[in-house]
Amino acid sequence: MTDIERIGVAARYSDLVIAGDMAYFSGYVPETSLGLSVTEQTRDVLAQIEQSLADIGSDKSKLLHATIWLADMASYDEMNAVWDAWVLPGQAPARACVESRLADPEYKLEIQVIAAL
Repeated sequence: MTDIERIGVAARYSDLVIAGDMAYFSGYVPETSLGLSVTEQTRDVLAQIEQSLADIGSDKSKLLHATIWLADMASYDEMNAVWDAWVLPGQAPARACVESRLADPEYKLEIQVIAAL
């Protein structure tokens, strides 16, 4: 039987669930870049993801899947410029990107990832 570890448990969700050698993260939203550009918010979110991966002994080379929600698909190219510079060449995860109304109107994006340990 696979052990399941839940980290950052709240009433509705956990920040992270580790099952076996897989890590399932909840969505990351901007923390230090509210009111700034999609470029800055993307950098903010990706830095959070990179730190969270390091915290569990993983890294972005082990990303398996990412889902990106953009508040406005017109910012797709701007977000991708940051994403493309961040993802390791030849090691991009499977990915989906959609437009969605986000929980806070100041959020321009949210990113959720799954990674191997």
